[in-house]
Amino acid sequence: MREGSLEAPIRHPIPWRDADFYHPAKLDAELRRVFDICHGCRRCFNLCDTFPRLFDLIDDSKSGELDTVDSAGFKPVIDACTLCDMCFMTKCPYVPPHEFNVDFPHLMLRARAQEFKNGKVSFPKKQMTRTDRNGRIGCSVSGLVNWACQCSNKVTRPVMEAAAGIHRDAKLPSFAPKTLTDRAKSSSPEINTDAPAFGRKAVLYATCFGNYNNPAIGEAAIKVLAKNGVETQIVHPRCCAMPQLEHGDIEAVAESATATAGDLGAWIDKGYDVIALVPSCALMLKFEWPLIVPGDEAVELLSRSTSDLSQYLVGIAKNEGLAEGLRPLDGGVTVHIACHARAQNMGQKAAEMLRLLPQTEISVIERCSGHGGAWGVMKDNFEVALKVGKPVARDVAKQNPGHMVSECPLARDHILQGVERLGEDSASMAARISAAQHPIELIAQAYGL
Repeated sequence: MREGSLEAPIRHPIPWRDADFYHPAKLDAELRRVFDICHGCRRCFNLCDTFPRLFDLIDDSKSGELDTVDSAGFKPVIDACTLCDMCFMTKCPYVPPHEFNVDFPHLMLRARAQEFKNGKVSFPKKQMTRTDRNGRIGCSVSGLVNWACQCSNKVTRPVMEAAAGIHRDAKLPSFAPKTLTDRAKSSSPEINTDAPAFGRKAVLYATCFGNYNNPAIGEAAIKVLAKNGVETQIVHPRCCAMPQLEHGDIEAVAESATATAGDLGAWIDKGYDVIALVPSCALMLKFEWPLIVPGDEAVELLSRSTSDLSQYLVGIAKNEGLAEGLRPLDGGVTVHIACHARAQNMGQKAAEMLRLLPQTEISVIERCSGHGGAWGVMKDNFEVALKVGKPVARDVAKQNPGHMVSECPLARDHILQGVERLGEDSASMAARISAAQHPIELIAQAYGL
């Protein structure tokens, strides 16, 4: 038997169309096989709450081994997984091609797919995943929705907690009064024909967050790319279905993948690169979709043609060179490397991009924020999410930066909530941090755009 982690990890296609994928006894047998391997290894104990729950479950059993653990106890373990992929990417020595063939996140996905198939996902949770519909409604009445979603609202937030299970203290993203795709129709920055990268063309996949919640990310990206000679188009055909993936609705993910690959494929055929504005969506397009609809040529082409936003700009810097004009930023910058950026196996591209700024101190935090997408705002998870992210919050408080950004804006706001809880001084420090959420916004500021 070969020692683990000596070869590059690979992932197998997800056989979600096979009947055995949902077979209760076969799923239970696979859960027990993998949990037993994890129990004997425990390298992943400090990644998230999933593994402490698993190890406590086994340790507290009659024999201290998996043989006396009732399978009913597995659900809290499964529920705690945020599908961040960090155990697969950074810790587990038994991932394929090792013969143990451990892919813990995709096993948790399989368990959730069975729950979804059996109708065990609640109606409110299903409605939360309909981000395009929710985004359109939220933007159309943004003032009312943003008022209702404020943590300080003592009328609506308790109702949301009771009805939808969203913790009353969890910060929720606000909605913009006008979507990014609508804003892009009325303004188009002039392309810098003197830029070294002039001639490139890119279509920006707006993503739900970039389109409905913070269009400033997309607007900053358009301006920075135009400054660097890149012609851009903004599109948002539909959600990447990451929210559905988290609940095990793999069929909905497959439908989104095939439809979106067709839409974006038309741009690829015209010579455009594809850029995703946030890392969770880039991860879906680049890695998850080809495993869910393997053999689909359009999906595979999209995977090869897609870049994370920071990855794309760093590519310009390395290949052609950036346009001149970047200026230092006042105050240091702390950049959080989001788990879904790390899972793309591309390096710390957000940090690489920010280090292009002259005379600006850049501090990097590469550790889980604890948020986990919609997982971290739920009533049952919010306090655990803050606990997981507390070391990150402490690091930010120590660094006392002028700017704190993450490629995952939800993670960034969650971290600042953790900073606020560290004490009065930390809370006042967090309030002084600039409003920029994504690293590209700081690049735009440095260009004076």
